[in-house]
Amino acid sequence: METQDLMTDAALGARVRQLRLDLGVTLDGLAERSGVSRAMISRIERGEANPTAQLLARLCHGLGTTLSRFFAGTQAAGAPLRRHADQHVWQDPETGYRRRAVSPEGVGSPVDLVDVVFPPGGRVVFERNPFEAAYSQHLWLLEGRMRMTAGDATHDLEAGDCLFMRLDEAIVFSNPHPAPARYAIILHKAAS
Repeated sequence: METQDLMTDAALGARVRQLRLDLGVTLDGLAERSGVSRAMISRIERGEANPTAQLLARLCHGLGTTLSRFFAGTQAAGAPLRRHADQHVWQDPETGYRRRAVSPEGVGSPVDLVDVVFPPGGRVVFERNPFEAAYSQHLWLLEGRMRMTAGDATHDLEAGDCLFMRLDEAIVFSNPHPAPARYAIILHKAAS
């Protein structure tokens, strides 16, 4: 995965701004809904700051979306094929983990696929988010090892293992091992 594949700060900021405007929410309103300061949101929207995974997850909550939908939502609706070159890649500036939005958007599927490379020593905490009660995910570890905490349970995963998690519980992604881990996230939204 080359650096030029990464979603730019400007593109990420434009996506946040567009979603905020689509909702008809002001900067102050999004700050209140997400718990992220107005100043930080403004810097992100101008492409002057790249949020961490935790901060971006809080913004997504305030925008009424998930990280997967945030990154997948820029493809033309209904196209059944999403080429590798068109899959948005984002890197967390704090941990260096990279996530690639794989799934075609707008095809009516309740499933999203995400490809993640998680570096050694990385740790990301996603707080409990009641907005995501309709979502669950499988983490299928393809390479390396991970330590996952979902709610009150901690699991040590090895290549080939698959862990099911609900997104309305706190989740900790951790790689305390010396090698990177690569995994697929299969995110599912329950029928409403």
